[in-house]
Amino acid sequence: MTRSKPWEVDAELWSVIEPLLPKVERRTRHPGRKRHPDRLVFQGILFVLHTGIAWEHLPQELGFGSGMTCWRRLAGWTEAGVWPRLHEVLLAKLRNANVLDFSRAAVDGTHPGIKGGSKTGRSPVDRGRTGSKHHLITDATGIPLAVTLTGGNRNDVTQLIPLLQAVPPVRGRRGRPRSRPDVVLGDRGYDHDKYRRLVWDLGVKPLIARQGTGHGSGLGTQRWVVERAFAHLHWFRRLRIRWEIRDDIHEAFLSLGCSLICWRRLAAVQTTPRQPDASQRSRGRG
Repeated sequence: MTRSKPWEVDAELWSVIEPLLPKVERRTRHPGRKRHPDRLVFQGILFVLHTGIAWEHLPQELGFGSGMTCWRRLAGWTEAGVWPRLHEVLLAKLRNANVLDFSRAAVDGTHPGIKGGSKTGRSPVDRGRTGSKHHLITDATGIPLAVTLTGGNRNDVTQLIPLLQAVPPVRGRRGRPRSRPDVVLGDRGYDHDKYRRLVWDLGVKPLIARQGTGHGSGLGTQRWVVERAFAHLHWFRRLRIRWEIRDDIHEAFLSLGCSLICWRRLAAVQTTPRQPDASQRSRGRG
């Protein structure tokens, strides 16, 4: 069997995305050229996200439309707020599948390559080069909960509260939606008593390594999930180097990348056969 390409959208994923897209009615008078199908255009956007190819080099033979068509559709859907809603819907599905773990969360930041644009700054750790920074918060298993973009000169600790506040209210189960983890884990870059107090004020317990202390606190055995999530996020080549001058387009790719990671986790859960519980196993032995 031929393996499907990562930018190919199956019917199940499209059934989640299509209701979130704004409806565009075709004009009755002077309708002009027929609008390229949204599903094909979305696959063109995914092709750019996965391969990192320039918009103008998008192969026409793929049938996704021109690079400019895909870019305009991405910009329009970004303005309509499609990507945060998609991420929230998938998080709700994960919580409904009992996969999302809010017992703790992990935060971290990393520098992608940079070609320019807004939300950039001179990085203090890269010889003062202008750059951007990705900040990510995940659940206990490494599922992305929220991501933000700042200039490379912003300290990680300044994004601790914005990250916690950026986690959407996740539904999917009876009762109130969940948006705060019980505990947040951070490395020494988040060591600041002021921000510890602010985290406590949100009802979250901070577990942050202290600067000047030796290694071996044990936080690394739990924090590695956010580093793995960054590896998955930067597997999308368009996110390894920031080519977009417009920060909203780069943020759209970031949010879309988080949604795709959530979708893969959900698909893995759905294809894994459920194990019988203890009572069922005991009845089987009888």
